Amino acid sequence: MLDVAILLGSVRSDRIGIKPARYLLDKCRERGFETTLVDPVEFDLPLLDRMYKEHPQGQAPEPLERLADIIRRADAYLVVSAEYNHSIPPALSNLIDHFLEEYFFKVSAIACYSAGAFGGVRAAMQLRAMLGEIGTVTIPSILPFPKAGQAFDDSGQPTEARTEKSTAKFLDELAWYAEALQAKRATGTPY
Repeated sequence: MLDVAILLGSVRSDRIGIKPARYLLDKCRERGFETTLVDPVEFDLPLLDRMYKEHPQGQAPEPLERLADIIRRADAYLVVSAEYNHSIPPALSNLIDHFLEEYFFKVSAIACYSAGAFGGVRAAMQLRAMLGEIGTVTIPSILPFPKAGQAFDDSGQPTEARTEKSTAKFLDELAWYAEALQAKRATGTPY
């Protein structure tokens, strides 16, 4: 069974990203994935002063210890990112940057959203570079949600039929890469 951590990137009070994040959480669970939604609002992480590994063992702030367990055990990371000023939200960068080696030789996938027609893809391009730098390989596909305020109804279900089809393909790809890397990690890593 795959363990997927969904990393949500916004802490705004009126954020719309919680709807696609919960939708993806449900879709992952329907596939039998062990899935955790990492909501930075609930974790209330401090601004990055020290990475997790820079704290003496067992002495990191409690939210960081809880998050470390999720990040370590995950086989894959599904990042749900808004687009702020053609870039990624600061809360997402803060969430990701607390860790490093925990991401190595694992896969990530990017779901992005915006109020406009591009669905956050400009942020996704920057996020792809960031994820590569921390040692996680991103799948080729991106799952954009344009006009995100209208893309989901009040119950969090997509308003367009194409969303179900594109989400299924996206999660198929994520599962393929995650299973391949999971099998390879079981035999060891280069370092």
